[in-house]
Amino acid sequence: MSKVYILGGAQTDFERNWTKEGKNLVALLKEAVSDGFSNAEITFDDVIALNKENRVACFVGNFIAEQYVDQGHLGAFLTEVHPSFYGVPSARYEAACASSSVAIDAAITKIRSGDYDVAIVVGWELMKTVDSKIGGDILGRAAYYEKEGKGVELPFPKLFGRLADEILIKYGTDEQRFMDALAMISTQNYANAKRNPLAQTRKWFMSYEQARMRDTDTNPIVGGRLAVSDCSQVTDGAAVVVLASENFIKSRNIKDKPIVKGYGHRVAPMLFDKKIKDAESSPYILPWTRQAVLDAYGRSGLTVDDIDVFETHDCFTSSEYAAISAFGIAEPGKEYLAIEEGITAFDGKKPINPSGGLIGCGHPVGASGARMFLDLYKQVTGQAGKYQVSGVNNAMMLNIGGSATTNYVFVVGNE
Repeated sequence: MSKVYILGGAQTDFERNWTKEGKNLVALLKEAVSDGFSNAEITFDDVIALNKENRVACFVGNFIAEQYVDQGHLGAFLTEVHPSFYGVPSARYEAACASSSVAIDAAITKIRSGDYDVAIVVGWELMKTVDSKIGGDILGRAAYYEKEGKGVELPFPKLFGRLADEILIKYGTDEQRFMDALAMISTQNYANAKRNPLAQTRKWFMSYEQARMRDTDTNPIVGGRLAVSDCSQVTDGAAVVVLASENFIKSRNIKDKPIVKGYGHRVAPMLFDKKIKDAESSPYILPWTRQAVLDAYGRSGLTVDDIDVFETHDCFTSSEYAAISAFGIAEPGKEYLAIEEGITAFDGKKPINPSGGLIGCGHPVGASGARMFLDLYKQVTGQAGKYQVSGVNNAMMLNIGGSATTNYVFVVGNE
């Protein structure tokens, strides 16, 4: 199988509110693409030259701009970024919060097939155009809206609150120990975000004591057992990654770029109740998530022992908790041990979300997969700055859409 290289990329500052700045999606895309090209060391003239030979394409990940900014036909909007995109094949990909992972998957496939030498992936979402109640309803469309979202205030906190409930039921874990583990997940992600100059919560305060004090004025409950401290952020942002073929790498004499070593993609039942029913015969609370991880390990020829750092989809602390066993870091039902022993901490044996994750870095839903993928690139190339984990050779990410309905896993590493 032909190799796919990562040239580089960029993300926007997830702290920003683009609506308050008076800027629209074109301004967001212009900044992200320009910064991404600069990091990847390609130019708009390169795009023009490659397009003349039909060797470049664009892949846009976005969940639901039709609701947030009243706009569809998003693949074509790159022509508003720069005239070099005129004529370049470009399309939009969608899978709820895994939308830009689908775009990455399509880009990888097109390079491996030999159709293109360079693939430009852009993931983005502008979410601060509406208030939190309307935004919660919009996000409900990542679930089965008629049955799980319509008329439900903040449906996703409730769905992932139910995941927390089901974890306790399935494994019989001591409730306080479990809730303390969730509080530590929150604390670690906020602490990691303080190292990340582009993280949304880098100036925020969160302590373990604060995260433990749920159902208070400063940390109210939002769904089941989960409080505000257990939630990812409402975020504006974009992330760009540029992928290239082996032929392009050789033609430019480019050195020391990491490759995509493996991937996994599995879809679970749409309804949360059906997911839990489906999991009854499995030791895993999210068996299709686990299978996507196993697929990525199998395709890469690696095991959990070979992975030095993880980025995971912590839309809520309960989703990161379940990911710990899905990755193989802990046995199902024993995830709390990995947290208590510091294994998943920044300086632990298997650090998770040194970027701050979705809780700390931010969660512009259509951009999160691309952002995680970009952070894998940064970690394996030593470009993560203050949140760089030492000695990273291989990195893995898990990006989910809906209530762990779409599951995407990628492995990035040095050759």
